[in-house]
This record gives sequence, C-alpha cells and structure tokens, in this order.
Amino acid sequence: MPDEIDRKLIDKRVVQRYLEKGRLDDKEYEKYMKSLPDLAEQAVPIESAFDGDLDDEPEDEGSQAAEGEKQS
Repeated sequence: MPDEIDRKLIDKRVVQRYLEKGRLDDKEYEKYMKSLPDLAEQAVPIESAFDGDLDDEPEDEGSQAAEGEKQS
C-alpha cells in the first residue's frame, strides 16, 4: 500500500474520534479495514478462572482478628 495509514490513527480506541475530526477519511479507513486478512481461524480460545474475591483491595488480617474477638 503506497498510501500507508498512520497506525496510531486506526487504533480501535481512538479511530472514531479521528474520523469525526477529519484526521482520517471514512473511505480510506473502510478500504484499509477491508484489506485486512480474516485471521479468525487462527485464533486460540483462552480459558480463565477467578479464585475468590475480585476486589482490588487486600483484606486487612488485623481487623479480621479484632472482629473475631468482638464476636466471641
């Protein structure tokens, strides 16, 4: 492709903004997207499992011990 599109303009997270601002042409973008190969058959399924709580904050063990003493 002699008229290569700047890769930062086609980042999925920001492409809509660049299209709206006119920094990227709709037709040029559509043409680029159609030129991409379909690699769906090469995808590998990924399994994941979450153990326990999904909270980001660690539990304070000291406060748990204090609560246990209060409840006794």
